[in-house]
Amino acid sequence: MPTPTTQPKTFTGRHMLFAMLAFFGVIIGVNLTMAVFANNSWTGLVVKNSYVASQAFNRQLEQAKIQATWGWNGRITYRDGSVVLSLLDKAGQPVLLDTSIVQIGRPAFEQVDHQVAMIHQGNGIYHADGMLEPGIWQVSVRGTSSRGGYRLDTRLTVPPETGQ
Repeated sequence: MPTPTTQPKTFTGRHMLFAMLAFFGVIIGVNLTMAVFANNSWTGLVVKNSYVASQAFNRQLEQAKIQATWGWNGRITYRDGSVVLSLLDKAGQPVLLDTSIVQIGRPAFEQVDHQVAMIHQGNGIYHADGMLEPGIWQVSVRGTSSRGGYRLDTRLTVPPETGQ
């Protein structure tokens, strides 16, 4: 009985095409994944002069430690076209700030940064009017009280249905 002869498989142009598509597909996929991670995780920290900023760092760190001992709980939300700060002490009592200013901007995009004075509404509630586009915003509240300076830095996400 004759044995069938098998032909060796040849590497064709079609095989080369699939190999090239797989190779470049993996590279492009990894690059896109890394770009998305970088875009979503970069803090956007920008200073005009890093030396000058470093000189104030230790003072700001000490101020943050002192503020932490007060036990104040600040929470920032966005409602009805206003940035709202709720500020309570350890016992849940409202905290009165003498002055309060909020700086609002996009992370890593300085062109839309703006500063607004906050208005005390009573019961530790402060608000600053201003419609915000949907997306992520960097919010920094600075205030003064009889105890000293108050500072709260946070990110705020405005959902699509509540923005301008």
